[in-house]
Amino acid sequence: MTRPILAWHWTAGRKLRNGRPVRVGRWVRHKGLLVLCESGLHASRRALDALGYAPGTCVWRVECDPEGMIEGNDKLVCRARRALWGVDATRLLRAFARRCVLDVAHLWSPVALRWLRHGREQHRAVAWAATAAARAATAKEEAAAWAAQERRLVRMIHAERRRMGVLP
Repeated sequence: MTRPILAWHWTAGRKLRNGRPVRVGRWVRHKGLLVLCESGLHASRRALDALGYAPGTCVWRVECDPEGMIEGNDKLVCRARRALWGVDATRLLRAFARRCVLDVAHLWSPVALRWLRHGREQHRAVAWAATAAARAATAKEEAAAWAAQERRLVRMIHAERRRMGVLP
């Protein structure tokens, strides 16, 4: 086997979508066609990309066999995948979401911040209008922000892994 690809995979609990348990250190294999979003064992090189497909809050660091692998923009599908370690990320995802909002709080209007803090329905429409106006960031700034969020999420995942005593 060529060198495995390190990636991220999220699950709801310790089971895959097909009901099979996730077992650390054991290769899971797929027989049949590999089709992105349809058939095979999926993962993403970036934790933030994988999070977009998450059915739950457990995150796994996985190795994927690159033989026959198909890679899209933000995910891949492979024939063999192995979980190296995993953690329940519920707590850290809530903290991550709050930090992401705080990172851009300076861009929000006072009414948008009021809505974020209190959730009052009367502020919602004005908050969304202010948000649309704030989306004038350049592509370079946006890419830098996404990269920073990816680094933060990965740091938080590893901190949670250490806090829980999960070994690689």
